[in-house]
Amino acid sequence: MRNMTAINHFDLRAFDLNLLIAFDALMRDRSVTRAAARLKVGQPAMSHSLSVLRTLFQDELFIRVGARMQPTVRATAIAPAIEAALLSLQQTIHAPIAFDPATDQRLFRIGVSKEVETLVMPTLAAHLSSEAPQIRVHSRIVLRKDVARQLDEQAIDFAIGCFDPPAQRYHRHMLYAQSLSCVFNPDQLSLLAPLSLQDYLQQPHALVTMSDDLQGCLSEALDRVGHRLNVAIASADFLSVLDTVATAPLIGTLPTRIARRYGPRFGLVEQLIPLTLDMPDVSLLWTTTLDQDPATHWLRALIARITAQSKH
Repeated sequence: MRNMTAINHFDLRAFDLNLLIAFDALMRDRSVTRAAARLKVGQPAMSHSLSVLRTLFQDELFIRVGARMQPTVRATAIAPAIEAALLSLQQTIHAPIAFDPATDQRLFRIGVSKEVETLVMPTLAAHLSSEAPQIRVHSRIVLRKDVARQLDEQAIDFAIGCFDPPAQRYHRHMLYAQSLSCVFNPDQLSLLAPLSLQDYLQQPHALVTMSDDLQGCLSEALDRVGHRLNVAIASADFLSVLDTVATAPLIGTLPTRIARRYGPRFGLVEQLIPLTLDMPDVSLLWTTTLDQDPATHWLRALIARITAQSKH
């Protein structure tokens, strides 16, 4: 016997599934004319569908008795299964994807930059604890060069950070424009406000970098304006840089949001840097495959709301 526990795609590909719709209409109306009107097709087209159905099922299916079409035993036997299949298909097409943050238990994997992880994750955790207590989030540091690959491989659901212009298969939502500030300990450095460009460039610096370049993510922007910083300490962690600047006579150059939120906790003074640097925006990036997923849409919207509310 033919195995009927799995779909035989090759077998079905030659079958016009519209014929099942025609069959169901004939079962309901018992009339070629009324069935054609129900499907908004001409009577010849409906008659043709009935002819093809008879050939496929090797049965007359419907016999004219007076003004009505009487179903055969075969037609009566298969009608419930065909109706159930069509109803199931219709429900599948129109059914929305169910998502309730209050009860959902999904694990989200988010690729982030160090800055975003430091800024967003604490506030996100507070929102999740009250709005979605069973949702879990796994954030991982993803470098700009690896973002596209990790999205395509579905290693992460979406990414947050500074990205190159995305390909067409990605969607992007800008969260905020990037700006830079410097921080220093007034007990360690006697600098006048506003900080002069000369002092800024000459003083030793502590910076965050995720690469071998001591200038970190500022390297390209500094090159464009023809300057380099006197970097004494480079670290992969923002809080480490803040603690270093609090302890030693160094200037730290950090994203303004990081500097304003965490600088005061270390007793640091914050000022905008005396340079105009072209820095990329911080954005959300995700693939088209997840664009209509209500769960990831909800989490992306929550993160966008958090970043909009925490400008400082």
